[in-house]
Amino acid sequence: MRSIPKLFAIAVAVVLGGSPARALDKVHIGTSGNSIIWTIVEMGTAAGVWAPLGLEVDRVELAGDAPMQQALASGSIDFGCGSGPAMGYRAKGVPALAVAALAGPPYSMTIAAPMNSTIKSFDDLKGKKIGITSAGSLTDWLVREVSRQRGWGPDGIEILPLGSERTRLAALKTGELDGSVAADQNAYSYEENNAGKMVLSFGDVVTDFHTHVMFASDDVRAKNPDLVRRVLKGWFKTVVWMRGHREEGIKVAAKGVNVSEAAVAKAWDNELRMISNDGAFNPAAIEVIRRSLPELGMLDHAPDAASLYTPDFTPVKLD
Repeated sequence: MRSIPKLFAIAVAVVLGGSPARALDKVHIGTSGNSIIWTIVEMGTAAGVWAPLGLEVDRVELAGDAPMQQALASGSIDFGCGSGPAMGYRAKGVPALAVAALAGPPYSMTIAAPMNSTIKSFDDLKGKKIGITSAGSLTDWLVREVSRQRGWGPDGIEILPLGSERTRLAALKTGELDGSVAADQNAYSYEENNAGKMVLSFGDVVTDFHTHVMFASDDVRAKNPDLVRRVLKGWFKTVVWMRGHREEGIKVAAKGVNVSEAAVAKAWDNELRMISNDGAFNPAAIEVIRRSLPELGMLDHAPDAASLYTPDFTPVKLD
């Protein structure tokens, strides 16, 4: 039975035209690396999207897919955003599953080269030294896929795992590398500082692919599927806002990825070109990702497609 003071407070709230405030569900989203698309979380806050859905969302930037999957496994994040090939971690025992495809072909992934580079097409990469983050990463697979498509074999391009963006940029400057895989906003940032230039976009050669996907932990999906639906609804409502608010979105994204607004503005159309509007999975892209997993050494076989994702939450339909 409610106490008199509590009933009185509720009555006053009703008389004044309000109601007791409902606490927002706090959601922690971990993101793999530094990318414009991940700042959709902050854009949703700026656009006022999350609160009406009963959500308070924060973002934790992690150093790559492996740390992001570890955070999902430990329960320190509820949702994770990472690369398509990260779906393979499910087969390695991570208790999380892809619930939405966030982006298609990798137009945001580029080859950056020194300012005096003569690289003009992917055909020019044969025998070149190209820097990536780490072996088995998305950056690794993209370069290997170019070599595979052109029939050059696994050693047609010399791949050098050098870790951080800063290390790879330094290697470009010293001539140790002929090129480096870089996010588009970083490649354009190089140009601003006369440190390098964007020469190629992987989206032009890898046409069926999910560059980015969202994962939800098994615990969240089992206990609170409505939370998954609300998070996805908020994400794709923010995508709509992003498409209609270029200047505001660029400001939020530039702060989130820590590069200039000018660099983000140059990358903006690349991002919009690849970002999904409803999260639906593309079967052809899933097949490419299945093939990529043994090629990356993540698994010794291509797993069943049905084990990599769930179609239960997509396509997302907005009001």
